[in-house]
Amino acid sequence: MSQLLVEYPQSRCAGSKDEDRRDNPLARAADGILRYGNLTPALTELLDIQVHTFAAREAVVEIGGPRLTYRELWYSASRIAGGLQEHGIGYGDRVAVRMPVGARWVQAFLGALLSGAVPVLVPDGLPDAVAERVIGDACIDFVLDGGGRAAGYREAMPDAAAFIDDGASLGELALLCYTSPCLGTGPRGVELTNENLLSAIRSVVGALELPTDGLRNLVLLPLAHASGCVDQLLPTFAVGGTVVLTPDRSAVPEALVAERIDMVSATPRIFAGLLPGLAGLRVERVRQICSAGHRAELAAADPAACAAVSASLREVFPEARQWSVWGATETSGIGLARDDTAFDFGGAAPGRDTLGFAFGGTELALWGPRADTGHGELLCRGPNVAPRYWNDPQTTESRFTGTWFHTGNQVSIDADGLVRQALVD
Repeated sequence: MSQLLVEYPQSRCAGSKDEDRRDNPLARAADGILRYGNLTPALTELLDIQVHTFAAREAVVEIGGPRLTYRELWYSASRIAGGLQEHGIGYGDRVAVRMPVGARWVQAFLGALLSGAVPVLVPDGLPDAVAERVIGDACIDFVLDGGGRAAGYREAMPDAAAFIDDGASLGELALLCYTSPCLGTGPRGVELTNENLLSAIRSVVGALELPTDGLRNLVLLPLAHASGCVDQLLPTFAVGGTVVLTPDRSAVPEALVAERIDMVSATPRIFAGLLPGLAGLRVERVRQICSAGHRAELAAADPAACAAVSASLREVFPEARQWSVWGATETSGIGLARDDTAFDFGGAAPGRDTLGFAFGGTELALWGPRADTGHGELLCRGPNVAPRYWNDPQTTESRFTGTWFHTGNQVSIDADGLVRQALVD
């Protein structure tokens, strides 16, 4: 039986009411993709605007470590950029960021960005052999690890006169983010452009209605993944908020109160691990809970345990709007989302198979012999979807059909646009 590609109209987006779509800033471009209008030319320009707008606000807080205002963060990052420039690093070079979560990670990431180079995110917890494979595949020109690993090409954090390269454009490569190794395959480099990042930021800020009056976001997602960096760190900076980081998760209960946290983001597994320490705590200030699930974690999850975690989070954060998001590195971290407080799932809590609705400018299609019946492989396209894999035309050709990205997930899509994953028990 032949393969079918069946597109689904963007009748509903996570975070938006149908009646509000007349105000949607998205417009269809000549290539058929919905795109945001009036984006800044590059991520660095957007951040530079926020730095000057909110210079005295705290930008990043590391529990037990540094606290940096936007002015201090930008200045320190620009000095790292200047140091990179003195080492011959500039436009288009790849700079690996491989450091533990903390304020210095943020400084290193922004320093690489401001130098005009392409940051390459290397999770600090990766085994050395896998990390070296990533570094080799990306053809790294410099590694920022704070001098924490002795090797011939690694040095302490560079430092020189402040420097900012502001010559990027929407279509240029802005970030190289690697997928997690799975199913016997190694990590693959995903090229994310300035438009991808800026579109993801616009989608998150709009859907979650992030305020500009001093949001304080406790980010427990890994910063070296798109879900942490692109979907939490950068949108928080885009609204002049404060990113709070806790390398020691035992400090979370105290930080929630002491740091006046408004929003918390983590994976379901992280939330489950935090609950014993949160028992008896009631934090009414927190208004957003964002739970980022992954394919393997969702498939292995016990439905009763998921429901128990969700109920416990409601007890700890009684005023919080609970989000569940799903995506891939190739979709800049989020492709689907559900607001568990805004939509009716038939009178019951959404099951572990319920992934959500299209997010932001993402559009959906199904691929396979049963696509016309609402069942098949989920395909995504949109301004947040990566254009290709790094230095891997063969995989790019196999995972993209025109502008559509093949997620590899077998799903069903109902008449309302709700996506459910086909689970194997």
